[in-house]
Amino acid sequence: MVTRPEPDISAFLKARRAALDPAELGLPAGINRRRVPGLRREEAAQLAGISVDYYTRIEQGRTPNISDSVLDAVARALRLTDSEYAYLRDLTLPGRRTPTTGTTGTTGSQQVRQGIRLLIDAMEDVPAYVCSAAMDVLAWNTLGGLITYDFAALEPRERNLARLYFLDEEQSRSLYPEWEPGGEYMAATLRADVGRHPDDPALGALIADLLEHSAQFRRCWDQQHVRGLCYGVKHITHPVAGELWLHYESLPLPSDPGQTLVTFTAEPGSPTEKALRLLATRATPQPVPSP
Repeated sequence: MVTRPEPDISAFLKARRAALDPAELGLPAGINRRRVPGLRREEAAQLAGISVDYYTRIEQGRTPNISDSVLDAVARALRLTDSEYAYLRDLTLPGRRTPTTGTTGTTGSQQVRQGIRLLIDAMEDVPAYVCSAAMDVLAWNTLGGLITYDFAALEPRERNLARLYFLDEEQSRSLYPEWEPGGEYMAATLRADVGRHPDDPALGALIADLLEHSAQFRRCWDQQHVRGLCYGVKHITHPVAGELWLHYESLPLPSDPGQTLVTFTAEPGSPTEKALRLLATRATPQPVPSP
């Protein structure tokens, strides 16, 4: 049985050091050959302008009160992205975390407000759904429930994007031609969510379940990548509509902590736009699940 994962600053910083090329940072090769790739601790400390002892204590999680200036220096030294830096801040001091949890310690409610339901229903030509931090799909419009998985045909616990992606590999591979990089991105997004919501039981249970039952997820998770779920282009091979290229936007709902509205749009006049229209004409309107 895999226990519930906890954010690990040591594994994260080691992975980020290993991902850097010392030569690209202007560091000498050294007298002795490197036994492991990336930066040594002393090199990371040098680039950050702090002592090796202090950097070591940071990496080992033994510094409860790290100043913002030191965090900034470590982030610059390790060339962290904005998402990675936000994750580092979450790991080093919970007080820095943007407050997004309710009194229960979970990432908001699983109930979707009526106003949001009306909004996604009104977006008849735009596939849309609302998901939780643990990637549970909470509500969707007709096209949103058809462009990938038939959410209406699934039991509530099965309406989870990560479980469908990693645990129903045969179907997800048929839907997503870029399945492996897509899985890496999904795992990196989940890691960012764990940093923001370390006490969310649903999120912790999801990660533990995926680690236990998916070798591909374990590989992706061990990379220690962090990505913010924002926007991009998704390539889907739909069994009815054919090949789709959709721009997606992930929009956090400020009044509903832990919930995100995800929309998909096609380029005007493109084959994807025509395919979506065809799919909409064949679709039977699906009632959004009641609270």
